[in-house]
Amino acid sequence: MPFADIHGHSIRYELRGEAGLPLVTFANGLTQNADLWTAYGIKLADRGYQVLAYDMLGQGQSAKPVLGIELADHAGILAGLLDQVQADRTHLAGISFGGVVALDFAIRHGDRLASLAVMSSFAELTPQLECLGQVLYEGLTQLGLPYLQNLLYPMNMSSSWLAANRERIPEMKRSGYIGNDLFALQNLMESFIKFEPLTPRLAEIRCPALIMNGEYDFFTPRECHELMRRNLSNCRLLLMQRAYHAFTLEMPDITLRQLFEFVRSVDDGSWLGDGSVWIAADKPDAIPHAFPCVGDHMRALPVTAAGTPIQVVEAAEIQPGRKRRLT
Repeated sequence: MPFADIHGHSIRYELRGEAGLPLVTFANGLTQNADLWTAYGIKLADRGYQVLAYDMLGQGQSAKPVLGIELADHAGILAGLLDQVQADRTHLAGISFGGVVALDFAIRHGDRLASLAVMSSFAELTPQLECLGQVLYEGLTQLGLPYLQNLLYPMNMSSSWLAANRERIPEMKRSGYIGNDLFALQNLMESFIKFEPLTPRLAEIRCPALIMNGEYDFFTPRECHELMRRNLSNCRLLLMQRAYHAFTLEMPDITLRQLFEFVRSVDDGSWLGDGSVWIAADKPDAIPHAFPCVGDHMRALPVTAAGTPIQVVEAAEIQPGRKRRLT
């Protein structure tokens, strides 16, 4: 991967696809790096897009400043990187920490966005999320990176994924130790010490926005994404079935399908940002790829075992003593 000098910092990045095609840019989670988007880049390039992935300041092989990093620094770095690859505008997708960076970038540089996809993220620290963040920070500073990795895997992934990848996880953790720096991660987390809620400024974001939340994400739960849905003017909320926080890693094919359908609809003019709530199909080749959410989306998802919408039955339709099967 090449490196670019952005504002005096060395930034590692990868650009796939033909020049002149619509650009999709990925922003990483806290302990991630650009390599985790390789499969996404290859498949999106095959579908007519150029794809940019990069190690954010303090991550991977990019520069790791000794002094603290401000949240606004990440928006400036991304703007400079877009200049480096000669891109005026981009579709921007960010997960978790990268989702916050993406929101901040959209506020500061909205004219450079074709669309925005925010996954497993937040616009403000809810009390629950603030407590979790404090625990993660204390664990990192007092016990080190291995403790943080041990905590994040069960928080981010499902039991079925952990069971299926049990033998690979130690090697994946070692890779994480090599690709991350303890003090750089500490600096990244400290960028939230002065974090001001972005919620009051979300109305400034005018580009199409897709908000994606895992059904079982208890790290950044539904309330975090509902705050964004209520305050973004051109958005939809998409719920990922049986997904946890890191669904981009656990369900890459399904996630890629949803992202592709989103950017395609923006590019062809069929996107409708009406604030509605949808549920992603649980297969990457399903038709349709998503269906409207029926019922209260802040509660358990109203789907059948097959992943299709249930029929809503009004209480008046159910006679006392008579059972009615919902299909």
